[in-house]
Formats: sequence, C-alpha cells, structure tokens
Amino acid sequence: MDKVRQVSVFSENKPGRIQKITGIFGEEGINILAISITSTNGFGIIKLLVDKCDLAYEKLKEHGFTVKLSEVLAIEMKDSPGGLHEVSQILSDKGINIENAYVYVVESRARAYLLVEVKDIEKAREILAGSNLNFFRHEDF
Repeated sequence: MDKVRQVSVFSENKPGRIQKITGIFGEEGINILAISITSTNGFGIIKLLVDKCDLAYEKLKEHGFTVKLSEVLAIEMKDSPGGLHEVSQILSDKGINIENAYVYVVESRARAYLLVEVKDIEKAREILAGSNLNFFRHEDF
C-alpha cells in the first residue's frame, strides 16, 4: 500500500478563508482534487487532497495558516450504489474504525476512492494487506 497524504488547515470560519487558500494554490499551480470542510463554534478544519502536498504545506505555513500533513488510506471503491457499503463492510469486519472520511472521484462514474483517517494507519495497512482492496498512490495524481 502506497502512502497518500492530505493537507489539513485549522482556521477561523469566516468569509475569505477558502478564497485565500485557493488563491495561494492557484498562484502556486497546486490542484485541489478533493476537499472536506468541517466547522463548529466558529472554527473549522479544511482537509484537502492536492497534487503537490509538500508545496501546499509550505505555502500555507508561509501565509500564516495552521497546517498539518497527515496520511490517509485511499481505498478504491465502485462509483455506484453499494460501493461505499462494500468498502465499509470490509473495514468493519476487520475492526477498523473510520475517524473521518471523504470521497475523491477520479473519473466520473468510473472510479472513486474513499479517503479514510484511522487512529493507527500502519496497523490498518497490515490488517487490510490481504483484503482484496485496491489503494490509490499519491504518485498517481
């Protein structure tokens, strides 16, 4: 299983924050492949799957953002009814709890990946090694 990383940005939930992030990415030629925004009590976490993680991290830090790079599992699933169920069933059967997740669709209606955060990613890799799941690699961007 190859590693896929996401960029997480902790920020106040106020107008202009996404615009600033996307502006930085546009200037630097960083492509956003998937995004998840979660907000509570005036603050949010923006999770981004981008094609240039290290550059995104560096540039956001330079502009004063609180940012983190973290590893996620990118599990291939069918982009059709039941696709998510099949993957979540395998994870559940193996005792792997999904902490957070979002979806990246590679080709419309052809392939999709469930991006999953788990407590112990290395243990999850070991458990899923023979599970007949296909995983996305960051080099595939």
